[in-house]
Amino acid sequence: MALRKRSVGVVAVIAAAGLGLAACGQSSSGGGGDTIELSIAQNAIQGGKNEAAAKFIADWVIPKFQDAQKAKGKDVTVKFVPSGVDDEQYKTKLSLDLKSGKGADVIDIDSIWAGEFAEAGYIKPLSEVAGAEADSWDGWSQIPEAVQGMAQFNGKRYALPVGTDGRVLYFNKTLFAKAGLPADWQPKSWQEVLDAGTKLKSSGVPVPIQINAGTAMGEATSMQGVLPLLAGAGGQVQQDGKWSGASQPLKDALGLYQKIYGGGLGDPKLQQEAKGRDKSFQQFADGKIGILMEGDYFWRGVVNPKTGVAKMADRDQVVGYAMIPAMEPGKGIRGQDFVSMSGGALRTVNPNTKHPKEAFELLTFMLSPEALKEETKDGNVRITPRADVNKEILAGEPLLSFVSEKVLPVTAYRPPVAAYPQVSVALQEATAAVVGGTAPDQAAADYQKKLEGIVGGAGNIAS
Repeated sequence: MALRKRSVGVVAVIAAAGLGLAACGQSSSGGGGDTIELSIAQNAIQGGKNEAAAKFIADWVIPKFQDAQKAKGKDVTVKFVPSGVDDEQYKTKLSLDLKSGKGADVIDIDSIWAGEFAEAGYIKPLSEVAGAEADSWDGWSQIPEAVQGMAQFNGKRYALPVGTDGRVLYFNKTLFAKAGLPADWQPKSWQEVLDAGTKLKSSGVPVPIQINAGTAMGEATSMQGVLPLLAGAGGQVQQDGKWSGASQPLKDALGLYQKIYGGGLGDPKLQQEAKGRDKSFQQFADGKIGILMEGDYFWRGVVNPKTGVAKMADRDQVVGYAMIPAMEPGKGIRGQDFVSMSGGALRTVNPNTKHPKEAFELLTFMLSPEALKEETKDGNVRITPRADVNKEILAGEPLLSFVSEKVLPVTAYRPPVAAYPQVSVALQEATAAVVGGTAPDQAAADYQKKLEGIVGGAGNIAS
C-alpha cells in the first residue's frame, strides 16, 4: 500500500469526516445494558475499494467473533466502519479522530504511518493499551522477526502486521534461453545481473533490464528500485536515528543505475513517462523486457493468467524469479548475500477504546490461523505474517512460497517516520538525475542538500 504524495485540503478533510468513524466503544444507537460495543475501521468498502476485505469483515469476522465472545459469556457487538477513499484522505481522517480521542476501536494503518502516529501520540504500545497479553500472544512465535519489525517503533510493538510482501528479480525464461542464459538463473552480484543484461541485448531483447527510476513511478521507484539497491550496497535510508546522505552505498546504487541506463541496458524514456510502470508491465508480458525488479504483486496481480492487468497465459512456464543479490556476496545490509524490501499494513487498538481487552481479542482473532485461512481462500491468496499459515496456504503457490521462505528472512522496511515520504521523493529525483545523465556522485551530493532541508539540518545526517 504505497503512500500517495498529494496533500489533502480542508474540503477533502471535511468530505472524509462524512465517513463517520464511530467513537470508541459506542454505537450510533447508544447501546445499553452489559453489551460491549466495538468497531473496526479499514479503508475498504463493499462495491468499491478493497471490496474483498470489506466483505470478509462484514460476512465472516463480525459474526464469528461475536459468536466466540458469546461462548465466553460476553455480549459483544461489532460494527464495521468502511471507507473507500484515497490512502492519504483515509490517513487524514484517522489522524483527526485519534487526535480528538475518537475513532474505531480497531484500526488498519499503512506500516509507513506507524512511527508518525506514535510520535504524535495517536497510537501507543499494545502493552500499554491492552496489558501484558499483548506481549504474550501466542501468534508472535509464528511471525518472523523481520516482519515483526514492521509493527515496531523504538523497540516497542504498536500493532500487529496484517500482511507483507517482498521484492525479487523476475526474468523471461524464453528470452534467457535465446541469450544462452539458464532457466534457474540466480545472480550472486550486480555484475552478474549486468552480464545477463549484456547477453540479452546481444540477442536482440529491446529492454534487457528494467529497474524503476524517476519521479513518475513514485514510491515504486523507491521500493522496487533505489532502496533494494541501497540495501544491496550495505546501506539504509535511515539507521540508528540518523539519515544516510551522500554515502558510499547510495553512490554505488546510483552507479548501477548509470551502468544500466547509460549503457543501453534499460530504457531511459520509460522512466519519465506518466504511465511508465504500467507500460513496463505490458512490455514484460509481451516479451520485450528480459529482467524486471518488482514485488510479489507483479506475479499475483499483473501477469496473473486469469486476473492480471497484463495477463500471461504461459506465466508459470515462462516467468522465472530470483533473489535480489547484494552488490557482491556479503556486501548487503547485515552482511547479507541477498536483500529485499517489504511493505504492508498494520492493525492496532485505538488507545481511546473503552474496551481494550476485547479490542485486542478482536485484533488477534483477525490474525488467527482460522481467520487468515478464510480470508485468503477463493483466489485471494497472499503472504500473511504467519509462517504456520503461509506453509499451508502457499503450498500451491511457488512464487509466494519463495518470497515467504527465502525473501522475508532477509528483507528490510522503510523507516516509519513522518519525514520519509519527502525523503523518498528526493531519492526518486536522484535516480531521475542519473538516468538523465548526471554523474552518480553529483546526484548523491544534490540528494544530501535536499535531505538537510527535509530532516532539519546536517546534524541529523550520518557523516
